[in-house]
Amino acid sequence: MSILFEHSEINGLKLSNRFIRSATWEGKAGVDGSVTPGLIRMMVDLAAGGVGLIITSHAYVRPAGQAGPWQIGIHEDALVPGLRRMTHAVHEAGGKIIIQLAHAGTFAPQKLIGRVPFAVSNHEDLAGAPRVELTRRDIQTVIVAFAEAALRARAAGFDGVELHASHGYLLSQFLSPVFNRRRDEYGGDIRNRARIHLETYRAIRKQVGADYPVLIKLNCRDFVEGGLGLEDSLVVGTMLADAGVDAIELSGGVLTGGRLSPSRTNIDMPDKEAYFREEARIFKEKIDIPLLLVGGIRSFEVAECLVADQVADYISMSRPFIREPGLINRWKSGDRGRARCTSDNLCFGPGMKGEGIYCVTEERTKKGSLRNATGSTFS
Repeated sequence: MSILFEHSEINGLKLSNRFIRSATWEGKAGVDGSVTPGLIRMMVDLAAGGVGLIITSHAYVRPAGQAGPWQIGIHEDALVPGLRRMTHAVHEAGGKIIIQLAHAGTFAPQKLIGRVPFAVSNHEDLAGAPRVELTRRDIQTVIVAFAEAALRARAAGFDGVELHASHGYLLSQFLSPVFNRRRDEYGGDIRNRARIHLETYRAIRKQVGADYPVLIKLNCRDFVEGGLGLEDSLVVGTMLADAGVDAIELSGGVLTGGRLSPSRTNIDMPDKEAYFREEARIFKEKIDIPLLLVGGIRSFEVAECLVADQVADYISMSRPFIREPGLINRWKSGDRGRARCTSDNLCFGPGMKGEGIYCVTEERTKKGSLRNATGSTFS
């Protein structure tokens, strides 16, 4: 049996394989952040398809931290019953699920949140629109919001939580010199820039207890000029591991990073896969907690080598599961052909229209097959 199908644990959370569904904005929540039947179906399909652990899309912990439309919310108790229905359905399908907790910071759309977005520090070249710099009191409010959201997650039946500190969202903005030019105890040296992460983790741990998995998603690098680099990222990872964080999911890039953004295109051969593998190798050598690696992994053989060579402990994927929620069962059955995802990023287009994300390429292929079979002009 492949090492990828070995059982393992993260702080008592038993996993049947080493495949993780990395957080992916689904565009399927209600306008108020509530769970919908369509969102539940997507999660159940992933569980039934063999994914070892599902990480939901980023759930906003405060209304001012919402990143986009039809995004999951976890900012108020009224949302817990819907979240509980989702976790129950996933567990009934034999799956495990954790929720990613997030705040968009400066990337929160003003029209959506109804106020001027927060910034870690407000400087003239930050954005072309007004921003409000977080005060110390605001920072404490954000920390409390993350902790309360984690408590709701546990009450809703999630198997753990993940802090979203990558891709340029608020916790990532604190780490990045591009965004963080503060001159107080939350700015300057990397240990100061990581202060909010340690304080947030400790606040969460007080709420959920020692036996509840708490993960964090970190950038290895921002891949933008003047952004977070690998050396500083390693310092943050070490600090978090020493504090008791249960696992790190390693990613990279920011939303505005162009071709070096988190969701890169044209991953059409194995040597383009796992584009953070060298950074992951260094993380694994330096930090002794489970490491989840995301970033363009499409081939079973690549995934197997990453784990066998101790580059990573778990394989995280997102876009491949949009096209193939049953990918892991296919691989487990012996069909080891690479994921059918073409990395064209067309899947996010329908989400922005309120239709929820789906594989546009797959739909076009199906329609083409139907035309060939019937001779019709179905479109």
